[in-house]
Amino acid sequence: MLVRNQIEVAGIVQGVGFRPYVYRLATARNLSGKISNTSSGVLIEVQGPSEQILDFIHQLPLEAPALSKITGVVVRDVPCNGESEFRIAPTHTGEAVQTLISPDVAICDDCLREMLDPKDRRYRYPFINCTNCGPRFTIVRNIPYDRSQTSMSVFPMCTACQHEYDDPMNRRFHAQPNACWDCGPHVELWDRGGKPTDCRNPIDECIAGLQAGLVVAVKGLGGFHLAVDATNAAAVRLLRKRKHRVEKPFAVMVPGMSAVEEFCDLVAGAQNALMSAQRPIVLLPWRKPSLICELVAPNNRYVGIFLPYTPLQHLLFADGRLRALVMTSANISEEPIVVENDEAVRRLDGLADYLLIHNRDILLRCDDSVTRASGGKLRHLRRSRGFVPVPIFLNEDLPPVLAVGGELKNTICLTKGKHAFLSQHIGDLQNLESHRFFEQAILHLQRVLQLKPEVIAYDLHPDYFSTKWALAQSGVKAVGVQHHHAHIASCMAENQLHGRVIGFALDGTGYGTDGRIWGGEVLTCDYRGFHRAAHFDYVPLPGGEAAIHEPWRMAVSYLFQHFGPEFLSIPLAFTRDLPAHQVRTLLRMIRNGVNSPLTSSCGRLFDAVAALIGIRQQVNYEAQAAIEMEMAIGDECCEEAYPIAVAGQAGAWIIDTKAMFQAVIEDLSRNLPVSRISAKFHNGLVEVFTTVAKLIRHREQLNRVCLSGGSFHNAYLSERMERRLSQAGFEVFAHREVPASDGGLSLGQALVAAHRHDKEIRA
Repeated sequence: MLVRNQIEVAGIVQGVGFRPYVYRLATARNLSGKISNTSSGVLIEVQGPSEQILDFIHQLPLEAPALSKITGVVVRDVPCNGESEFRIAPTHTGEAVQTLISPDVAICDDCLREMLDPKDRRYRYPFINCTNCGPRFTIVRNIPYDRSQTSMSVFPMCTACQHEYDDPMNRRFHAQPNACWDCGPHVELWDRGGKPTDCRNPIDECIAGLQAGLVVAVKGLGGFHLAVDATNAAAVRLLRKRKHRVEKPFAVMVPGMSAVEEFCDLVAGAQNALMSAQRPIVLLPWRKPSLICELVAPNNRYVGIFLPYTPLQHLLFADGRLRALVMTSANISEEPIVVENDEAVRRLDGLADYLLIHNRDILLRCDDSVTRASGGKLRHLRRSRGFVPVPIFLNEDLPPVLAVGGELKNTICLTKGKHAFLSQHIGDLQNLESHRFFEQAILHLQRVLQLKPEVIAYDLHPDYFSTKWALAQSGVKAVGVQHHHAHIASCMAENQLHGRVIGFALDGTGYGTDGRIWGGEVLTCDYRGFHRAAHFDYVPLPGGEAAIHEPWRMAVSYLFQHFGPEFLSIPLAFTRDLPAHQVRTLLRMIRNGVNSPLTSSCGRLFDAVAALIGIRQQVNYEAQAAIEMEMAIGDECCEEAYPIAVAGQAGAWIIDTKAMFQAVIEDLSRNLPVSRISAKFHNGLVEVFTTVAKLIRHREQLNRVCLSGGSFHNAYLSERMERRLSQAGFEVFAHREVPASDGGLSLGQALVAAHRHDKEIRA
């Protein structure tokens, strides 16, 4: 029996080889019909014997291209017609946009093999790609995803490329960035003033400069990198000086897995991540001694490693002259990554000696993603290139909400139906360039999703740029969401949870509903509201922001709170080395409440202990003291835990650290190794949080626990917390798809605002 079915397929199905795949699937079964891109995904019509069509529909999702992601299939019966062949029809336009854009992905094995084949017409061509690889998100102006909507529109294809593009049986069929030496983008090497150098082979000249210890800005997929030879200490030191990046670790690119295994210990899940199409940076244990110099990641047992993902990057390593390259975002620290050629000349003046540029425009910034394998699972520290704009899939339809995130590690989020679209990493909103990037990211997501939000969600902190921006918008409802509630809602959302949970929200700073600085919070909550069930006891933050940069201030604050001014007579290296004049000033500030806001921050507790035990008195980047506390544990095998008390107070338990500080002081006086002290401190946190979770379970019959906040980027803490809570019979949920830190905050804001909005509509 001859039948005809119309099949709507939603998801990531454009620019990933889906139409030629369907063409081959249909023609192999002698089906007639057509397929076209639409604003919703793709629309297929197939006509033929009913059993062949049933087989076609069954196979459709099973053998789909690796980069595709099908999120919905709707099949309808339609009348048969006289078609006798299957064809690929023009794109449908004029409908509401629902389709999903593929992220930028690494060069595939087929293209890499062709690029390195002297007989191939694309031999050593730095922009080789096909439907299975290459740029997507960063070159798209709008959708449907066609060449005219990308930055490749200015490169008319030559006859050979056009033939590939038009052939449904070719792997470059409708590969929008398709190009070759004759018709595509090209590379140039510029001096620091933006003048092209007189060289026959820009890539070869770039390699020679890197070997000579120079800093070269290399244009990539989502922006420029600053590159130096990672085995050359003088070059790394020069880069640190120019970039004003004193100690914060650099990421290192190496040519392949053999180099990874030479420099690092592989942990479960790391190899799959490194070789995935997303090619994130992966933090791995560093094998020392190493050819990679210590200055790459000072005082750190881990190094961020990633593999080449663009053809150009592969060519930098192709002849074996370079073993490892620092590849860090091209910017002054905390500014957005540079994307335009002229912008690179202007903003990188004084940073780079040369610029390896190309003339394919980057339409949207997108930093490298950063991950860490913890507990056998890959966790995002920064979700960006390779993963954006793949949405977080929800199990409920939400109204259109724009969530604008926080001040640090900013991302924004737009919800549409059952999809939550997080932006790429925007960064810290502390300068004009970041503010512009923030606004650009919002406009871009709204444009490609054709979405006008009904609600804007923002953080309660009145001084955040994102908060001020949200409150300045007219014609849209604004909903403030408490910082730590948003963290727990984010974890709930990606784990598709509903109902109330116990939430541990541990980080450095978050504006509390009492106007104080929260950060060591245990909440009971759902999306609509929360109760603060427990928190660390408040201590002064002497000097405000200065205390974040100088952890010794927090150590003084804790010691003064617990032991009074007599703490100065405790015979410890820390108290002996304190600057007397500054301490007197600090104590006056604390006593008088001058520039000493109260905080319950877990991050500041880490700072205090790190300073007390001699790890870090001042920091050069965010969370440095806490990171070095974790690193200090090393291979220490210790199950001992410092005592931390829990006391009831006005409906919320207070977590009191006095006994813990007493025990730390005793261990310091006995010259216990710092590694043991750090392990006992971490273990103490795990034990007290497990105790609090049990108290809440007994009182409120809640058994699901969500872990969120930047402190859970600490693998030792997060792994032990998950294990200990599971042993105590709790269902434990942590982050995998979005960062536990503020990079995932906007997702939680969006869910909270959507549910509050829905509640008001129903009221």
